[in-house]
Amino acid sequence: MEKDTTYHPPALEQLFAKYKACILLPTYNNQQTIVEVIRQSLLQTSHVIVINDGSTDQTLEMIKDEPVQIVSYNKNKGKGYALRQGFTYAITEGYDYAITIDTDGQHYPDDCIHFFNLLEDHLDALMIGSRNLSHHNVPGKSTFGNKFSNFWFKIETGKVMPDTQSGFRLYPIYKYKNTRFFTRKYEFEIEIIVRSAWQNIPIIAVPIKVFYPSKDERVTHFRPFKDFFRISVLNTFLVLIAFLYIKPRDLILRPLKEKRIKNGLKELLFDPHETTLVRSSSVGFGIFMGIVPIWGFQLLVGIPLAIMMKMNKTLFIVAANISIFPPIIWAASLATGKILYQNPNWKIDFHNLKWEEVLNTGKEFFVGGTVLALVAGFLAFAVTHILLAGRKKRSLNS
Repeated sequence: MEKDTTYHPPALEQLFAKYKACILLPTYNNQQTIVEVIRQSLLQTSHVIVINDGSTDQTLEMIKDEPVQIVSYNKNKGKGYALRQGFTYAITEGYDYAITIDTDGQHYPDDCIHFFNLLEDHLDALMIGSRNLSHHNVPGKSTFGNKFSNFWFKIETGKVMPDTQSGFRLYPIYKYKNTRFFTRKYEFEIEIIVRSAWQNIPIIAVPIKVFYPSKDERVTHFRPFKDFFRISVLNTFLVLIAFLYIKPRDLILRPLKEKRIKNGLKELLFDPHETTLVRSSSVGFGIFMGIVPIWGFQLLVGIPLAIMMKMNKTLFIVAANISIFPPIIWAASLATGKILYQNPNWKIDFHNLKWEEVLNTGKEFFVGGTVLALVAGFLAFAVTHILLAGRKKRSLNS
């Protein structure tokens, strides 16, 4: 029998070309598995990019003759840095999508087809391969780490995902051209999915196969203490951003996006289902909380109080956003305090500042800010009430 010498293109070559997609293989000291992962990837497409993250073993030597694009640097900087370098390189090469595959042999490149099956209807989505973690070789720390990560992802975004730690993903990299990321290690894969959710990029779970070798054969560069600590710090930071900015922002924008902003604000102010007192109180309380000197905690304190007092939460948050002008409010708070304490000395000598002056200035600031918040809140309430009552009266008479 003659040997078949007919050229057979990679199985998914047309799909990779159609969507301007590539496979990204970030690798660090994976000499045992990297060649096989590359060859299995090449069976799917010729668009394969390897990011050599400063490997110190034979990785680079072993792959130098493989028909792939290689991005390499000498110093190991972490998986997140490697992915970011890969995104940048892929974008300059004209790719819009990148499918990332770990090079420890855990993933099956032929599962790429499952991402493409969904891509036509979800062109803007970030897709994450969802592994079956009930496999008998799955290490306990991986199962715990995944549950831990899934929990915090839900807290930070309000979304449920079955596997937030899978490295087999399809990224719409064109969406991140102008995004500045801050993490470089394993925690990058958490940062990018949380921030994608905040940018309203859809995140879809895609069932995939997974292979876990026995403990003796397993290769991992995850450092339990250092990397878990980094991930915990990142989650703390993301939770603070979520509760201090993202969730309040969404609470405002969601009802306004459903209609045009002008119509949305009009409906909020003139909602016939709420009394004039409720709406004007919501505005007044929002102004008060936006000025009162508990900076960084206004919404954390104000939102539960607004709910407790059955106010219009959206109007409250819109009004509380007066706090986006802190220098003006700080100066007005300090000026109010100096007037109340009849302190003629408005100049602060930072070079010869004494502790007693710090305490006095702090007292003037907090007392002045509180009084300013009370006065501004009451005025906002009064003006809003007069305007809404007048409009209601005119509408009744017409």
